[in-house]
Amino acid sequence: MNNRTAPSVPPTTHAPPSRKRPRWPAALAISLLLVLLIGAYLFIPHNIRSLASSPLPAQGYDEAVQRIEALQAQETGFNPVCRTQFMTYSQKMAQVIVMTHGYTNCPEQFRALGKQFYTLGYNVLIAPLPHHGLADRLTDEQSQLTAEEVVSYADEVVDIAQGLGDHVTMIGISGGGVTTAWAAQTRSDLDLAVIISPAFGYYIVPTPLTVPAMNYYLAIPDSYTWWDENLKDKVGPDYGYPRYSTHALAQLLRLGFAVGTRAQEAAPAAGSILVITNANDQIINNTLIYTVTGYWRDHGANLRTYEFDASLQLSHDLIDPSLPDQKTDIVYPKLVELITP
Repeated sequence: MNNRTAPSVPPTTHAPPSRKRPRWPAALAISLLLVLLIGAYLFIPHNIRSLASSPLPAQGYDEAVQRIEALQAQETGFNPVCRTQFMTYSQKMAQVIVMTHGYTNCPEQFRALGKQFYTLGYNVLIAPLPHHGLADRLTDEQSQLTAEEVVSYADEVVDIAQGLGDHVTMIGISGGGVTTAWAAQTRSDLDLAVIISPAFGYYIVPTPLTVPAMNYYLAIPDSYTWWDENLKDKVGPDYGYPRYSTHALAQLLRLGFAVGTRAQEAAPAAGSILVITNANDQIINNTLIYTVTGYWRDHGANLRTYEFDASLQLSHDLIDPSLPDQKTDIVYPKLVELITP
């Protein structure tokens, strides 16, 4: 009998199956980061802090006139009624009013109202916004419009006005309203800013989506849309552009958000502000106007507001008398009443 003990064999060990660490936490973190980055890009206005006013006021009437003549000398290829309009008593007056037309319109929009203020003793200046007023109504020139240019325009007209009157008033509607709002926020030598239906946002774009829409249209190639798809280039007024550039509209929004950001942080510089809205407006977003107005009120600004009742059924452009169904017999007297001392 073999008593030898069989050699011991170590027990077999089985390694547990390899398990890969779940990767979903890292993937989720990356996804959340991407969402945050996209959200930051879409919902934060870009490049608005770089906008800044650079005042250089005219030192008298003669210098102001020279600057106006310099503007007029540059206005080549213009519709004659869209050139800089200057109604003057040939000397510095107690009152001067600067009028800024809306996007795609031109100084002719304000000429009739300007005459009324002229008869009241005001020197009156109506200068075209950059890339506006050309005789070619289908020009692509408006694609070049930038918020920086509008800021420079606002400075230029307020600078000129310093030599034309002791008390400086600036009035603007729609895109011109945004321009006037910028001047109200930044120019301490502006005595009264009259801001009519400023285009801080548009009626068809929900308020929370205004910033994403602006960023989107600034990021993609420019495109044009008819103001009236049926009339196309036959739409009036015959001195305004019949279509709009998405880039230009987005640049005006950019300026509007620059105004809103500054208004949230600090009181406006202008001596007083009058904000006029139209409850029947189907073009611009009144909610954003109320927001900016609220910021100014919170800072204790010298602020008045007035709203034309919806029952009047006024159009967005309640200034230009050449448009159909205008009610300037109601609007003009109220504006004169609200603006004049």
